[in-house]
Amino acid sequence: MEKLVITGGTPLKGSVKISGAKNAAVAILPATVLIKGKCHIENLPDISDIKLCCEILEYLGASVTYISGNEVEIDCTNINKTDVPFSMTKKFRASYYFIGALLSRFGKAEVGSPGGCNLGVRPIDQHIKGFEAMGAKVEIEGGIIKAYSPFGKLHGDNVYLDIVSVGATMNIMLSAVLADGTTVIENAAKEPHIVDLANFLNTMGANIKGAGTDVIKITGVESLNRSASYSIVPDQIEAGTFMIAAAASRGDVTITNCITTHLSPISAKLIEMGVSIEESDDGEQIRVYCPNRTTKANIKTLPYPGFPTDMQPQAAVLLSVSEGTSYLTESVWDSRFQYTEELKRMGANIRVEGKTACIEGVDHLNACPVNATDLRAGAAMIIAGIIAEGDTEIHSIEHIDRGYEKFEEKFQKLGAKIKRVMEEE
Repeated sequence: MEKLVITGGTPLKGSVKISGAKNAAVAILPATVLIKGKCHIENLPDISDIKLCCEILEYLGASVTYISGNEVEIDCTNINKTDVPFSMTKKFRASYYFIGALLSRFGKAEVGSPGGCNLGVRPIDQHIKGFEAMGAKVEIEGGIIKAYSPFGKLHGDNVYLDIVSVGATMNIMLSAVLADGTTVIENAAKEPHIVDLANFLNTMGANIKGAGTDVIKITGVESLNRSASYSIVPDQIEAGTFMIAAAASRGDVTITNCITTHLSPISAKLIEMGVSIEESDDGEQIRVYCPNRTTKANIKTLPYPGFPTDMQPQAAVLLSVSEGTSYLTESVWDSRFQYTEELKRMGANIRVEGKTACIEGVDHLNACPVNATDLRAGAAMIIAGIIAEGDTEIHSIEHIDRGYEKFEEKFQKLGAKIKRVMEEE
């Protein structure tokens, strides 16, 4: 096991390049199952979740060739399995995208229940609702999700999502691409990675319209067999994480290889708190600088284009050292405040009541050993360590490795005193 050790007190300065979006890549890789041909995918983040996706593809019978850590060629022509065991799905949530992809191509799928960060109950009832609307039968037995179409091929239908769900929107898109007829998803999620998945599938021959709006229309095609290249969109959450790190450390950071329009909800809150933001004319880089202490703000997480739930823990760190009393409300997940106990050990003044955290800003945080309770909480702990007085040890960093590429190296280039060491037995 490894841990991160951070000596705090250094403002971050310099430039950092953002990697490909994890949340897009973990859906696009399962989507290659739909294609009888080769896919050349670039700008993949070099993270553990992506490696797990590729391992599943190889288990199913695909040929996966790494050109580099960020570039891969996948040939799913000869896939010969429709099951994914729990031993392979238990480590990350996005494994459920293999259900939609396998069900669409083969009319059946058996996939172990997905794992990932413990953020409370995360049902897949909206996914199942979509599959069943298209004619599938779905059962869950012994932790295995079994879906099959009695008629072999799915058929298009209208699906109204009871809640705005990114996972359900993407999974229904995957299952509808090869279905007979037209599928319409209403109350669909609008996140950038949903648009990226649609763009990838359309590049390969699918017919998807409306991605990025709340109504998506998928007209089924006979097959996807175009051999083509595709580059993953930059990671909105990684970019946002460095934006908040720059503000919290009172630094000056230019973030490159990003899409500034995707960052608007984050930029708006930072500007409200007194942070200076400069966007390039081409919309591909953003400068964040903040020489003074930030001021209070009230933040509520919402589906895109609202403030991202995946930025909530990082925002809490910034609010914990901002002047005044702030309120942070989580409207997406039930158990996303576990990390607050770690921040409180560092001196943060946080009181959680239900889905809202009341945060009274303090002058500074104090270093101490902390745990990364989940992926985004791990990123928050790194920011906390960078601004804390003393040496912070962060444990359980495997969560961080799931979603951020060479994270500590990028922080080191910005001047952070951070290193990865082996845990003592």
